[in-house]
Amino acid sequence: MTRSPLQLKPVSPRLRARAIAKARVLAIAGLAALSLMLPLRAVELRGMTYFQTPPWSLTFRNYYTTVMANGAEYYFTIVMPEQAGAGLGRVEIQQTTGSDWTFPFAVNQSRAFLGEPRRKQAAIAVEASFDEKRREFSILFPNPPSPGQTVTVVLRPFNNPSFAGIYQFAVRAFPAGPNPVGQQVGFARMAIYNVDRF
Repeated sequence: MTRSPLQLKPVSPRLRARAIAKARVLAIAGLAALSLMLPLRAVELRGMTYFQTPPWSLTFRNYYTTVMANGAEYYFTIVMPEQAGAGLGRVEIQQTTGSDWTFPFAVNQSRAFLGEPRRKQAAIAVEASFDEKRREFSILFPNPPSPGQTVTVVLRPFNNPSFAGIYQFAVRAFPAGPNPVGQQVGFARMAIYNVDRF
């Protein structure tokens, strides 16, 4: 007894399209899962180092907000993305607006730590310098904080500015690596008020 050949029904175009779409979704999901398992590295182009994903989250705090107040500390908190691809090698903080361009800083009291103000974790070693003419700090991290960590840089003025108003500081982050290229993190906005004389 001979068997009749197996007859395959033609697949409708709609079912074929669904099968192709499902296969694409599964392929994309597989690539996404694989990318999560592989560590990202800093991008190096022509001998220069870039973040894979630059830090973009910046928070500023100052708990002393009146003119000439002593004991103020300026807290700049940067969240390093998990996908940064490199540690935080250096931070530059530059005053860009304000009525007082001469209020002094205690540069040797600059510091940094992991975490946020009032939720401080481990201290981080820094090497700080200040260009008075440019009103710009350079904070170098000998042991760069890692991707995924939250870093707070603290600057210590001798006193707050002598004039009330809005002061802004531009913050740039540089990856750890040869010839790092800085990325703008954001602007910190500080309001300074006159002393209430009532």
